[in-house]
Amino acid sequence: MKIEKTKEIGFCYGVKRAIDILERLARERGGVETLGAVVHNQQVLQRLAGIGVRVVPSVDDIKGNTVAISSHGASPEVEEKLKARNIEVINTTCPFVHRVQIAARRLARSGFLVVIYGDADHTEVKSVLGWAGGKGVATLDEKLVAGLEPLPRRLGVLSQTTQIPAHFTEFVKRLIDSVFTRDSELRVIDTICHDIRRRQAEALDLAGRVDLMLVIGGRGSANTNRLAELCSAVTETHLIETAEEISPAWFKGKERIGITSGASTPEQTINDVLARLEGL
Repeated sequence: MKIEKTKEIGFCYGVKRAIDILERLARERGGVETLGAVVHNQQVLQRLAGIGVRVVPSVDDIKGNTVAISSHGASPEVEEKLKARNIEVINTTCPFVHRVQIAARRLARSGFLVVIYGDADHTEVKSVLGWAGGKGVATLDEKLVAGLEPLPRRLGVLSQTTQIPAHFTEFVKRLIDSVFTRDSELRVIDTICHDIRRRQAEALDLAGRVDLMLVIGGRGSANTNRLAELCSAVTETHLIETAEEISPAWFKGKERIGITSGASTPEQTINDVLARLEGL
């Protein structure tokens, strides 16, 4: 059995940056609170909890006078609430997510309805909608936009950073077919993260050359789920959070195994999976 992993694997830049900030704060201050989970990976959160990083679900649950905003970002309204309580804000928002936030604010202030191609319940998408100042909608279905009454004449389209580029392109095409009328203006900004784009391309390429893919990462991680979705369209694919979830039965008759991971998967978890495979 031959095992091959993608080059883009483990923490992305934004996740590594956020974790580095939290580890430094925890060392300097003996602990720190984060508003929501800094990343969607249980192994990372458990390790951070061990050094004093405590997740709080809402502003009202903050006990100290300092809080870190997660890598997925927060709305300006949340930041104002924190400032009103004289709480020091440590911002670990991923720079790529912040780029989407700025784009949403710019479009909204220019008179566009901001349409975000993404999961409306995801923390990142909620934060971006907040930056649109109430002038935005999030959806994966263009019919929601086409059904708005009245239909806005100016639409600005963005994407959640972890979406699949080809799916975003198709969404925009369908949107043009359904809402583009005389005197309409449609502005599209590709806001998919460069790291995620490379990671997806490498995973898809590897999936085409192996008998089975393992995608390592949290089941609550949007980018991990997108990787599994892409790979499963090409070859047998299993999304796993830890090495303990691996079943030897998966590999019967399989000669080439591919491995990739979500952007918030720690190196130790990846190494544990490799060690488990080598032991089979």
